[in-house]
Amino acid sequence: MATQLQEKFSVSDPDHAWEVISDVSKVVPCVPGAKVISAEGPEKAKAEIKVDMGSMAMTFSGPVEIVEKDAGSKTARFKAKAREAGGQSNADGDVTIKIGGDGGTVDVTANVSGKAASMGEGTVQAVLAALVKQFTANLAKA
Repeated sequence: MATQLQEKFSVSDPDHAWEVISDVSKVVPCVPGAKVISAEGPEKAKAEIKVDMGSMAMTFSGPVEIVEKDAGSKTARFKAKAREAGGQSNADGDVTIKIGGDGGTVDVTANVSGKAASMGEGTVQAVLAALVKQFTANLAKA
């Protein structure tokens, strides 16, 4: 099940925000419930995220990588592939974060399959929207 979201946010220091999104180890902890398990430099890491999907709590883990980065436009594109600890769900994401002026945008395309997708499109959309909204709030404070 593919879901697309866009969220706008404000930042007090665009240069600092760019520094955060340029390093996977700094940006991953801005996602609620997420942490870096191991890093392979500033552009690649293995991460874990704990998510409540309706009545189910799930833990996903997998690689997160910056696949494109442009300091001139302060834009970074991330790819993430995660598998649920029980092996019954997968979640893949393509995230583009752009910083400009005193704010930015986050564009997310996520594909969720398996048990997590069985919760229904409305639940998946609501969970992802809440994660993105809290992520942008955390990024603004990072």
